[in-house]
Amino acid sequence: MVMSSSIAISEKRFDHSFHYFSRQAFSMTLGILVGWMIFKIPLSFWEKHRGKLFLIGIVLLILVLLIGRDINGSKRWLPLVVMNFQVSEFMKMVVVIFMAGYLERHASAVRENIFAVIRLALPFGLMAVLLLLEPDFGSTFVIAVIITGMLLIAGAPWLYFVITVFPIAVLLMVMVIVSPYRMARVTNFLDPWSDPFGKGYQLTQALIASGSGEWWGQGIGASVQKLLYLPDAHTDFLVSIYAEEFGFIGIAVLVMLYLMICYRLFRIGRKAFEKSAFFGGLIAYGVGIWIMLQALINLGVNFGLFPTKGLTLPLMSYGGSSVLMLCIALAVVLRVDYETRKPEIHQTD
Repeated sequence: MVMSSSIAISEKRFDHSFHYFSRQAFSMTLGILVGWMIFKIPLSFWEKHRGKLFLIGIVLLILVLLIGRDINGSKRWLPLVVMNFQVSEFMKMVVVIFMAGYLERHASAVRENIFAVIRLALPFGLMAVLLLLEPDFGSTFVIAVIITGMLLIAGAPWLYFVITVFPIAVLLMVMVIVSPYRMARVTNFLDPWSDPFGKGYQLTQALIASGSGEWWGQGIGASVQKLLYLPDAHTDFLVSIYAEEFGFIGIAVLVMLYLMICYRLFRIGRKAFEKSAFFGGLIAYGVGIWIMLQALINLGVNFGLFPTKGLTLPLMSYGGSSVLMLCIALAVVLRVDYETRKPEIHQTD
């Protein structure tokens, strides 16, 4: 889909129809190769070095504010030789590993003592501040939900979240209200047709693309909205082009594929729990929450259900950092599955 949705914008910006597609193909190839190497690393390595990984992530978040590349008013990318690396994507995986290790060691305390949850406020509060300074509101929200979901899976009482999450929710609401940019996103998503050629342009064009697909779609490569009508057609709004070309049936198939991926991830997590491999099981659940939530938000944004968040569709939208980190995340989950089933494999041999 990146190839189909990016041809027009690639031709305009680079005089090369497959610029974005070739870069995405490189990122996917790199992700598969790195993922293969990551799969070889035992889970004990990640558990042992989870604190160091989190510290590296904090350092990278500071660096991106100092020397990061500014794109569309946001400093989210570190310029590397092979790609512009989005540190927030790295932090999603780091948070999953860090939380898995913390919850495995302090599972009983988390269930019985609210201070075991509150003590996480310092490291994650610092991380959230650095992310919001970029600003990256969408990634901050995704990470917050990952943390909340993993805590619930570990058995933390719901009452803890009423006490701890409510002040955070109030703070986020205040940040939206005092920021004209964020407030405009909320109001525009509520009624994009009030200004279809101004602030509501992107969403109205996305809805036109989605509606044009009807049941069966216009056909592969037959999208009109990708011809420079819909901004970010190859990134945040790739689903709208997909809907235009493959229709409602194509969207239904896509949703089913994501549900299957998440089901498999949660099943790996459950199997790990059954074998008392809580660290690996929590990683599998955390990655499942990450992919499920980000796919849900991206689909909702494209269909006008949520305000624009700047989040890609996992494994489909253009974005080297996202593809690379998701390949790594899935490789770690495959390692979880391998270590969980290792006794069975040896018995079969």
